[in-house]
Formats: sequence, C-alpha cells, structure tokens
Amino acid sequence: MKKISTLVLLIGILVSTIAWSQMTLPPSGNNQKSEVIQYLGLVKVSIVYSSPDVAGREIWGKLVPYGLTSLGFGKSTEQNPSPWRAGANENTTITFSHSVEVEGKPVKAGTYGLHMIPGQNEWTVILSSNAGAWGSYSYLPSEDVLRATIKPVACEFNEWLTYEFVDRQQNSATARLKWEKLAVPFTITVSNGDELYIQKIREEMSGQKGFAWQNAVAAANFCATKKLNMDEALSWVQTYIDRNVRYYPIYQSKANVLMAMGKSADADVVMNEAISLPDATAPQIVNYGRSLITQNRSKEAMKVFEIAYKRYPTNPTALMGMARGYSANNDNKKALKFAQDALKVETNANAKATIEGVIKKLEKGEPIN
Repeated sequence: MKKISTLVLLIGILVSTIAWSQMTLPPSGNNQKSEVIQYLGLVKVSIVYSSPDVAGREIWGKLVPYGLTSLGFGKSTEQNPSPWRAGANENTTITFSHSVEVEGKPVKAGTYGLHMIPGQNEWTVILSSNAGAWGSYSYLPSEDVLRATIKPVACEFNEWLTYEFVDRQQNSATARLKWEKLAVPFTITVSNGDELYIQKIREEMSGQKGFAWQNAVAAANFCATKKLNMDEALSWVQTYIDRNVRYYPIYQSKANVLMAMGKSADADVVMNEAISLPDATAPQIVNYGRSLITQNRSKEAMKVFEIAYKRYPTNPTALMGMARGYSANNDNKKALKFAQDALKVETNANAKATIEGVIKKLEKGEPIN
C-alpha cells in the first residue's frame, strides 16, 4: 500500500511539473517577442527576436560585453565562450524561404540561430545551424553556417532593441539591428530572384492562368524587360496569335521580346501589324511613334503618327503625335499648327497645360521631343 502511495505521489509531482512548464506567462524580463518580415521578390525573410529596453543602462561594452563571454552554464565555458544572442531570452532566429547570400556568402533556405560578437570597431554576425537553443548557452562554433565581419554605424536612439529592413529592392535588402544609438547592418541578396519569378510564371502559364491572354502578355513583357527566357516568352504570346486572338497588347509584347532578342526588323513587322488592329488606340499608336523617335528613326515615326491621325483626326493625342513627328523632322511650322489644333480639342486641364508648354517651345523654334 505504501509503495502504491509513493508511486501516486511521484506521478502527481511529475504531472505538476509538466503542467507548470506548459503555463503561458509573460516573457522573462518583460522582453516582448517580436517578428519582422521582408519579401525580396518571392523570397521571404523573417527575424524573430525578444526585444529588451535600454532602461537607463549602459549597453555596449557593459550590459552587452565586447567579444566572447563565458556565461557559466550549458556549453558556455571559459574554453568555449559565447557570442551575444543578438536579442534577449531564447535564440534570435532568421529564416529564409529560399537560398540567399548574406554579406555575399551563400546560405541555404532554412532557419538559423542569429548571434553576434560585438566589438568597438567591428562586429561579427553569425548564423548557426542550431536554431532552437535558449540564448547562446548552447552555442558551438562547429555549428556555424556563416560568419561575416560588419562595421557598426551610429543611429538615432532606440529604447527597444529592434530589427528592420532598409535599402529594400526586389532582389536585396539590408537587415539592421538597432539598439541604443548603434546599428549593425548586414546585406541579404537573392542572386537568382528573376529566375525564381520565371519559374513561378512558368508554373502559372501551365495552369489556369495560362488561358488568359493578358497573363501571357504580362509574362512576355517581364521576360523582355529582364532579357531572360525569351524563346519561351515568345511562345506564350505566339500561342494566342496562332489562335487568331488579335489584340494590340499581344502583338506589342511579341515585338518587345523580339527587340530584346536583337531582332528589330522582325519587331517592326509585328508593330506595323499591331497599329492596324481595330483595338489600337491613339495613345498606343502615338507611343510607338515616339519610341521610334528615341531610336533616331524620325521618318518612320512620322508614318506612324500619320496612321494615328488618319484613324483619330480629332483626338488630341493623335494631333500631338503629328506635332512631335513634324518637330522631329525639323518642320516647326507644321508642328506648331498641330499643337494648336490639339489644344483646341483637349479637355483635360493637366494635358492642356502640357500642350501649352509645347506650343511655347515651338514658338521659340525649340524641339519638343
């Protein structure tokens, strides 16, 4: 009977311990947990950390000592001193949804413990494969995935330790730890960001989205802009042309790809067909003519402007196209007449102001392109 009572008591203590360990309580030291997320194109980067405050304390070199420190617990000893946890409480972690480069060094997709070695003049940022530890008590150099030397910079006062992303671009950003009056920046780059988009576009074009010509146009224009995957991009829009789907944006996107491929003569053929399509608007035709002017092809541009004017003789954009065409071909007198005609029929206040500025230039004999 006594043995049974002892067993029940032990089970009770065990259950109580388990129940206590599972209690949800405020974070230790009131260091609130925080998370910051940034997308670099399709790549998601997130930093999870606990955020202490300054609270009147001297931070650098005091509360956070310079160099490595023995924490006197776990694996942190005089023989294996620890870096700073780069936050408070449990591990600060950084997660990459795809492979990236940190300070120019490759890092595979995954979650890493983020540690730092502070210094008066330079810091070391460390990514550890051990992302589940509490602080730096279990830190081992053998688990390092990356080390990068960083120059800290002065910043505005921050009461709370904070992470942020600055210099944000499609394929890169700078992550910064900020606390007190110091910031520690490190760059994150996606070297294959455009290829990731192309992979995603390819997946979508093979699914339901591929049945909308507008998506084919957007995909082809992206490839043309980036000068990547152009043969496949051409096939996406050509599919609709072969099915006799005749819309100006489809033909224009095909021409854009051909131009990106260096096939300007083929692009001209496609665009000449595009501006004759029923849905081609005056602004679309005129914009094409203006693009020819930028290529120093003013005589060919004039022919395009004439097509727009013939189809839309009272449209102010078409009239301004004629003005720009004549100006490009050194006939300011005719250019001025068409600009004045455009002003008469234009109703938009901002557009009228633009035309008035053009007229003033033409009256002075100045070019307007």
